[in-house]
Amino acid sequence: MMKKTNRAKLLMIAVLGLTLLLVNGNVLLSSKAQGIDRAGMDKSVDPGDDFFSYANGGWLKATEIPADRPAYGAFDMIAEKVRTRTADLIKGAGNSTDPEVKKIGDYYDAYMDEDAIEKKGLTPVKAELDEINAIADKTALARVLGSQLRADVDPLNNTNFYTDRLFGIWVSPDLNNPTHNVPYLLQGGLGLPDRDNYLSTEKNDVELQAKYREHIVTILKLANIADAEAKAARIYELEKMIATVHATRTDSADIQKANNPWPTKDFANKAPGLDWTAFFKAAGLSAQAMIVVWHPGAVTGISALVANQPLDVWKEYLTFRAIDRASGLLPRAFATERFSFYGTTLSGIPQQPERWKRGVNNTSGALGDAVGKLYVKQYFPPDAKAKIQAMVKNIVVAFGKRIDNLTWMTPATKAKAKAKLGTLYVGVGYPEHWRDYSGLKILRDDPLGNAQRSNLFDYQWSLSKLGKPVDKTEWWLTPQTVNALNIPIQNGLNFPAAILNPPFFDPNADPVENYGSIGGVIGHEISHSFDDQGSQFDANGRLLNWWTPQDLEHFRAAAGRLAAQFDAYEPLPGLHVNGKLTLSENIADVAGLSAAYDAYRSAYAGKASVNKNGFTDDQRFFIAFAQSWRGKMRPELQRVLLATDGHAPDQYRADTVRNLDAWYTAFNIQPGRKLYLAPEARVRVW
Repeated sequence: MMKKTNRAKLLMIAVLGLTLLLVNGNVLLSSKAQGIDRAGMDKSVDPGDDFFSYANGGWLKATEIPADRPAYGAFDMIAEKVRTRTADLIKGAGNSTDPEVKKIGDYYDAYMDEDAIEKKGLTPVKAELDEINAIADKTALARVLGSQLRADVDPLNNTNFYTDRLFGIWVSPDLNNPTHNVPYLLQGGLGLPDRDNYLSTEKNDVELQAKYREHIVTILKLANIADAEAKAARIYELEKMIATVHATRTDSADIQKANNPWPTKDFANKAPGLDWTAFFKAAGLSAQAMIVVWHPGAVTGISALVANQPLDVWKEYLTFRAIDRASGLLPRAFATERFSFYGTTLSGIPQQPERWKRGVNNTSGALGDAVGKLYVKQYFPPDAKAKIQAMVKNIVVAFGKRIDNLTWMTPATKAKAKAKLGTLYVGVGYPEHWRDYSGLKILRDDPLGNAQRSNLFDYQWSLSKLGKPVDKTEWWLTPQTVNALNIPIQNGLNFPAAILNPPFFDPNADPVENYGSIGGVIGHEISHSFDDQGSQFDANGRLLNWWTPQDLEHFRAAAGRLAAQFDAYEPLPGLHVNGKLTLSENIADVAGLSAAYDAYRSAYAGKASVNKNGFTDDQRFFIAFAQSWRGKMRPELQRVLLATDGHAPDQYRADTVRNLDAWYTAFNIQPGRKLYLAPEARVRVW
């Protein structure tokens, strides 16, 4: 995925309703070709020293991050336009005679009625708090924990490992038999983004720990809960114990460590402490013979904590989690405190986004396909889809030729790689099958209930896929999502309508620039099928080693060199990029850009190179790529993402051009420049 937002699907996105989508997109914004932004460049910077600043320096100097955002860039500018147009579709939809469209309007109108929210106080969350308060023993605790399970994680497609519920469920094709869907159980239960935020003794994390404890106290006091300080201390300590048994973010991304099919009857022995029978019954999973445990150590450790920690502490913890989770749709004091911590403290955002923006994001999230239908009908013309499909075909062909030309790969492995490329499903614009929301109850006067019912509806919809044949064409993104996605087990790609617009795709721009921007995106997603994770899946989506030993050794050595290259980058003083954590995305960037370049050269075969506005075709290709990564980020968010995000900071993704020989020729990059790599040091993964 271009920007698979674990990044903080990270909390702050779910909490603030922000669409922190760092790949661009929208509808066709202009009939006038935009092309590369020459004014946004800084030609005083040598491209061989800092290609990101060379391509974007003028823009970086002139642009400030808006007060209501943690980051800002080309992605966010387009996402803002997507949101504005989506808002036009959503507002007033409650007057529609179409039941599905009316639900969109009712959801939004309920979210926007702040006066009604204020008057209701804590009443909307009272039933949940009463249920928690009534827990009399550990079996009842297990029932409540099971009833709270939701399909709110996606460890492979979206690299979203975060849930503040004790566990999370993901329903997807079986790693070992991808013809049917199975449930995956993941670790959860934390309020802070990652285990290391609790366990680190580094100054910034220690300060964050103190502020989080203050946040817990504040939420409890706002809810008029007695002994707030003492309860907050116990809640924090329980979360810290949970963090201690969590897997690291790097281990979470290791698919081999995640492939743990546990018979449900064995959970009591493998993870004693939690009443799994009661838990699975409440979660609607009793009929499942097997569940894949993504985090076995955490599941075992958390289950033990259920047994050995006092029942009252668990009830205090669940009470806080329920109120904190709901606080965005509770009276203003709760929403303000939520933003203060998750927005300002964690992400550095000075100002909360306007409520209509949050309302649009939340409505679009709850009724994604319903809003998506309206969006593509209004803003995604058929000719745009046809042009993208043609580009995808060209880049797939180019990637296939790259496989054919690999001198180090044996014929046996090449044949398996080509077979995988041949079964790739490519979805462009919108899904082939839309979701049906007729079973989702939306009320004009119940914003929190709407959100809770939507989450439960998504969970039940996910469970309905269990044991059924896999739909290879299933989408994991909505059309209005500004992103792109590779789906390893389905061996498929999603390119939503929102990303297929300027500056990534401009139907009126010269093709060379589109190949550098959206072509880089397309190549990136194709390459994910062959990165360090995707390469572990065969043509049918099965987790299976299809490599000869010598080929796999060569591939891993090249990947190791790329990881070391990114380890050297230092975006904040003393904090380096984690080359292993970001390896999948970095491989996809290098391989994808290489394939996009080959496809562009093939498309231009027989045409003389053009010098336009002072740049050659090759130069425009690489500048368009670097400008697609244009962006700025607040240091608070940058610090969180360096520890949790599988993507390197944007400036280093733009500088990945240093691994392509053609870039050196295009800009006459000579030894001695900061980005210069000797030919033998340039990483050529595919």
